[in-house]
Amino acid sequence: MARFRTWVSVAVTAALGLSLAGCSSTGGKRAEDARKAAAAGGKAAVNTPRWTVAMITHSGDGDSFWDIVQNGAKQAAVKDNIKFLYSHSDQGQVQAQYVDAAIDKKVDGIVVTLAKPGAMKSALARAKKAGIPVVTVNSGADDSKKFGALAHIGQDESVAGEAVGDELNKRGKKKALCVLHEQGNVGHEDRCAGAKKTFEGTMENIYVTGTNMPDVQSALQAKLQTDKKIDTVVTLGAPFADAAVKAKDEAGSKAEVDTFDLNSEVVDGLKAKTLGFAVDQQPYLQGYEAVDLLWLYRYNADMLGGGQPVLTGPQIVTRDDADALAEYTKRETR
Repeated sequence: MARFRTWVSVAVTAALGLSLAGCSSTGGKRAEDARKAAAAGGKAAVNTPRWTVAMITHSGDGDSFWDIVQNGAKQAAVKDNIKFLYSHSDQGQVQAQYVDAAIDKKVDGIVVTLAKPGAMKSALARAKKAGIPVVTVNSGADDSKKFGALAHIGQDESVAGEAVGDELNKRGKKKALCVLHEQGNVGHEDRCAGAKKTFEGTMENIYVTGTNMPDVQSALQAKLQTDKKIDTVVTLGAPFADAAVKAKDEAGSKAEVDTFDLNSEVVDGLKAKTLGFAVDQQPYLQGYEAVDLLWLYRYNADMLGGGQPVLTGPQIVTRDDADALAEYTKRETR
């Protein structure tokens, strides 16, 4: 496989190796067949009771990143004989209401994101009082333990940002624009702050309305037309990379577009050199491990992390890595 430049620990690298086991054509086919079986409601691999796990995220509508998280969660749920429930809202108060609804249903476990931790603190306290185990995923590593969660699974957003700053330095960039598409998301702020910390050039934040892609494109186009010194645009989600490329082209800018997160379109962009690099946090692994960990906790009182976040990234992915990952992104597991 192509070489990965990574800022994660040896343990996380080993975990990645397991997730990519079977890179041969036959291995890939077996994994694809397993995914299709799961989607069709395949048989559980265990005989434990039919427990119910609810996942409640801060996703807005139509965010493909969360489709990948769900694919991982659903695969684990089939294997573990778990009934999987999913709900989402990019509004913190609504997300908290969904947690309350899961508590009222007396679910056996909750997976939740803490992108807007202030809105979620009381809801997680109610889950703890009800005796429902909680695992946080993706966002909220700093607040997970304080809010009573058993573990957090995801990448350290500050470290991921610092990796971006380092990569921009290697590429000789001088002025970067960090595109925040969701106001109030602490993880997004941490990414841009981390990048600014290590980047030796100038980095400026721009806030856009992520639920309106035409507005995202027009805002970036206007900024690039106004400031010709910007040589890099960093988006914080894969769906926004394409809008940034279109904005750059319309503005007549030569800026490189880089992005957090990975999907098939990003891999295609890396191949075509319309994108410079991507930061992968392995969302499939986040969903899978969160559900599987709750099953392990119910079944055997097992827990991972020792009080520290279980890291799934970051990894810097370039054109050199695109071919190796194309198969997985097309089936929406990377």
